[in-house]
Formats: sequence, structure tokens, C-alpha cells
Amino acid sequence: MNYKFKTKPYKHQLTALEKSWNRETYAYFMEMGTGKTKVLIDNAAMLYDKGKIDGALIVAPKGVVKTWYEQEIPTHLPNHIENVSVLWQPNISKKQQEKLESLFEIETALHILVMNVEAFSTTKGTDFAYKFLSSHKTLMAIDESTTIKNPKAQRTKNILKLSTKTKYRRIMTGSPVTKNPLDLYSQCEFLSPWLLDFTSYYAFRNRYAEMKTLNVRGRSIQVVDKFKNLGELSDQLKGFSYRVLKEDCLDLPEKNWTKRQITLSADQRKIYTQMKETALAHLNGKVTSTMTVLTQLMRLHQITCGHFTADDGTTQEIANNRISELMNVLDELEGKAIIWANYQHDIRNIIKEVVKVHGPGSIVDYYGLTPQSERQENIKRFQNNDKCRFLVGTPQTGGYGITLTAANTVIYYSNGYDLEKRLQSEDRAHRIGQKKNVTYVDIIAEDTVDEKIVKALRDKVNIASQVLGEDLKSWI
Repeated sequence: MNYKFKTKPYKHQLTALEKSWNRETYAYFMEMGTGKTKVLIDNAAMLYDKGKIDGALIVAPKGVVKTWYEQEIPTHLPNHIENVSVLWQPNISKKQQEKLESLFEIETALHILVMNVEAFSTTKGTDFAYKFLSSHKTLMAIDESTTIKNPKAQRTKNILKLSTKTKYRRIMTGSPVTKNPLDLYSQCEFLSPWLLDFTSYYAFRNRYAEMKTLNVRGRSIQVVDKFKNLGELSDQLKGFSYRVLKEDCLDLPEKNWTKRQITLSADQRKIYTQMKETALAHLNGKVTSTMTVLTQLMRLHQITCGHFTADDGTTQEIANNRISELMNVLDELEGKAIIWANYQHDIRNIIKEVVKVHGPGSIVDYYGLTPQSERQENIKRFQNNDKCRFLVGTPQTGGYGITLTAANTVIYYSNGYDLEKRLQSEDRAHRIGQKKNVTYVDIIAEDTVDEKIVKALRDKVNIASQVLGEDLKSWI
């Protein structure tokens, strides 16, 4: 492809562009670290050069929206393209307001609006996007498109309505199936309601899932029993998508997985058994609701981590073996490690223990309570300071849009059920720039919900592999 790129594309990126650049709808199912962001920026540049668009609306998760605006667009957008790039914010200064208005005032430029997907849960954000799309010939792209997988979510409904205002549409994700094949419906509907030949979610569900009826609190509800026709679905996806795996296109080191099994302490086992019996009572009939079940599961999981939240909101500590096993793992390591944990309480305990053994400069954090002003500095310290050996955070905060290639060990102090967050957080270390093999260590409490969570994640990976036409993966 003869095009004046700003940054040289890899062969697989060229292939993606050759297949897609002038198509109205397309899906980049490119695994994390393979450069789908660059492909999208180059795609927008090509369409602009051909006079097909004069605007691009990029919708991205909260964790990466600034990276798009501050790093990716300046890095990859060709120098010859005059552009006006703006990051949308709900509460802005007069100066920022003037910049937003420049999207509608400067005619001879590619106008790029970057928005957080959460903005589409609000009237203000949706209305502004509508104004932008109505004023330009636009390419609209959804980065990490599983953020619109829930057809009932308000942001999904608003984004699907807006999609009719733009001719060129793209979705981007390395993991289009994070829970089950039904995740695909809204993502594909954004591209076009006709791509999968189903104009209703329920028709799509009936084709690819078998349902069963459960009686919950006197009401009959339908839940997925199993999936079917996945080969057919895989073939359909190939008509409008390009799939790239890191192992196929990048010379990256190996990934290895290992488990560290722990047993519950006597206090943990006693409390866990009592809580489990309560949860089973709920499941057996009388007070069952989805929220009740999820609350009980979370409490069981917290107990395996050495604490739980009581009904009055207080957190109670329980003697446990998990933190000591983590410290054993850290003692065995050479080099740097990322520690992912699900609960803020655990992060505070981890920091306290690591500082006690390795000193105050040995660890930085990246989670919900880390001030925005400190997050980038913490990443820099971890990446560049030899004395800073550990980064601890939550996958939901630190699992997106950051590079942590200084680490060659990733420890899961605890896991959650969200496959996308798991895969995203894995690849903070395993991406371009990593020179060493990466080892993943899962700390798992035997005979507990820990094992159920890992099984659920593995089952989701296997289903995703079938839908995408891939071999089953060796994982966890």
C-alpha cells in the first residue's frame, strides 16, 4: 500500500488497512498490543485524504481516552493532515469550550473528537456527539467495543441511535466475546443491523443459544443453557472483520502460567462455611435475586482474601494465608512484578506488607484511590526506577491503556469474573517492548469460590475461541 504514513506499519497492520480502509463498516478484532489504534488513525487519514470524511468520533474507555488524545493521535496521524483534535469533557473552562467550538468553525481540517464511552450515558454527552455527527462527514469508532455489549444499557442505546448519523463505522477489540457469544449482537448492530442477518437481539439469541426456564421468587425467567451454531457465527464474522493474534505477528517472549495453592485458615473456613450455607439457602428458593446471589458470592470471595464487609458496612479482618503466600512469591522473584487485586482493602494491606519488607520506595499503586495527578508518575517510577520493584493495582483501573513492560511477573492476588479485565491486565506487561518471558502467578484458595472463578474464566476463553475460529488456548 502506497501511503505516506507517519509511523511505519507492521505487515499485519497493512493487511488490516488493505482489507478495510474504504469499507463503510468493519471490525478490527486485533489482540492487545498489535496496534489497532494506529490502524484506525491511519484509516481515518486515508478516508480524509480521499475526501470521504472530514470528521472522526473516537469513543474509548475511561482508562485510555486521554492516551488517544495526548499520545496516539499526535504519534500516528500523518504530518500532512491538518487537524483539530479535541477531548470532550463534561465540565470545562471557557478556554476548553472555545476549543470544542473550533470543531465546528475550522472548515479545512480533519476534525477529531475523542469521548469517554461513559459520556453516552448522559444527555449532555449524547447531544454533543449528535451535534458533531450532524455537522461532519464522519468515521465513528468504538475502541474496546465490548463496552457496548449490553443492549439494555443506556450508553449502548444512545450509541446505536447515533450510529445512523455516520457512514463509516468501526469497532475495535482484541476480545469481542468476553462472557458469551451474545456479547457480539450490539457490537455488530452498531456497524449495521444487517451484518448478522438479525434485526432483533432475541432472534440472534434464539439462533445461537438454547434457553432454559428457572423459577425465581415465583417468577419464570429464561437463562442461557448452552450455545449452538458457533461455527456458523464464526464464518459470518469473517466477512467484515480482521482477526490478529500477537503470537501470529509479533516476536514477543513467551507467556507462562502457574498457580500457588493456599488453604483457608481455621477462622476463614468457619466463616466461609457459614456464609456458604447462607448463600445456598438463598439459592434454594425463598429470597433469591440476582443482586442477592452476587452479594453472597462477593462475600465468599472476600473471605478467601482475609476479610469481609458486614451488613453495617464495616470491614472485618480474618487471619489468612494469602498475604504470606504473596510475600513468599515476591521473595522468590528476580526483577519487577505487577500485583493485581480486586479489593481496595487488600491493596492497602499489600502495600503495608511490601513496605515493611522491601522499603517505602519499593512499591507504587494504581487503583481507584490513586490521585489522577500521581498515576503517570507512578508508572514512570515503576518503568524506570530500579529501586521500585512492585506495582499494585486493580484490573478495572490499571488494566487498560498503560504499559508496564518493566515487569516480567504478573501476580493475581485475586481474580474477578470479568474476562476482558483479566486479559487486558495480563497484557500490560506482555506487549511491544517486553524482552523477557512473562510469568503469571494465580494465588488460589483450595476448595473455594476462587476455583469456580478460574473455571468460569477458562470456560469463557474456550467459548470465545470457538466463535473466533481459534484453537483452544492453554491458559491458567
